[in-house]
Amino acid sequence: MSVLRTAMVTGAGRGIGRGIAIGLAAAGYRLALVGRTRSNLDAVAEELGGSVFVATADLIDPTEVDDAVARAEDELGGLGLLVNNAGVIEREATDFVGDDVEDTWRVIEANVRGPLLVTHAVLPGMLARGSGRVVNLNSGAGHRAMTEYTGYAISKGALARFTTQLDAQYRDRGLRVLDLAPGHVQTQMTTSMPMHAGRTSWTPIEAVAELVRAFGDGELDALSGRFVRAGTDTVESLRAATAQILATDARTLSLGSYGADDRVG
Repeated sequence: MSVLRTAMVTGAGRGIGRGIAIGLAAAGYRLALVGRTRSNLDAVAEELGGSVFVATADLIDPTEVDDAVARAEDELGGLGLLVNNAGVIEREATDFVGDDVEDTWRVIEANVRGPLLVTHAVLPGMLARGSGRVVNLNSGAGHRAMTEYTGYAISKGALARFTTQLDAQYRDRGLRVLDLAPGHVQTQMTTSMPMHAGRTSWTPIEAVAELVRAFGDGELDALSGRFVRAGTDTVESLRAATAQILATDARTLSLGSYGADDRVG
């Protein structure tokens, strides 16, 4: 299998995407940065130096996504790692009835349709080479009920199922896919959320980037289809716990049963 140390990072113009791009570049990856705002992407590219491909795209537009991916693959000679980072949250921290349902749908569309389209465009090249890795930036919100941000929680739950689907369908063809929750990184989005008001303890962006780097390098392949969390998990702790995680089928989206006779699956 041909393994490429090239990566596409969506939403790379600021926040977590920027931090991941910086970490991957430092590790020697050649990068494609994709997002909506060209000036932000250019600023990150200039900060990184070297040869960095930049493309603007509305990630819910299939034509723009296909074009950006095709140009990135041509420029980099293929993509070995895709980081689906771009995402949004509701404008108001409120419950479902109290929110504008169109805003709820805006979040679901951006956080689900975007990764679907980008992954759909990237996968053929990976499968043709028999090797590729996808990281979906997820959240604990996808696995637990919340009293607010309904669209965000729905979108992250859907993304978790997408991760398990990709693993089930393409593991035997060389694809590895991971759900990565970044923890509480201090970004424009997180600091705008009332639930984080007054927070003084934040997850270092370097911890997120290191997990992405390790997965891209194949160090966490055994955890394909599963969920990890920066700030709690480290590369070392995950490698130490891998046998137990696999033995108990942990860290994956599933429906719990109450006993051996409860056939819920």
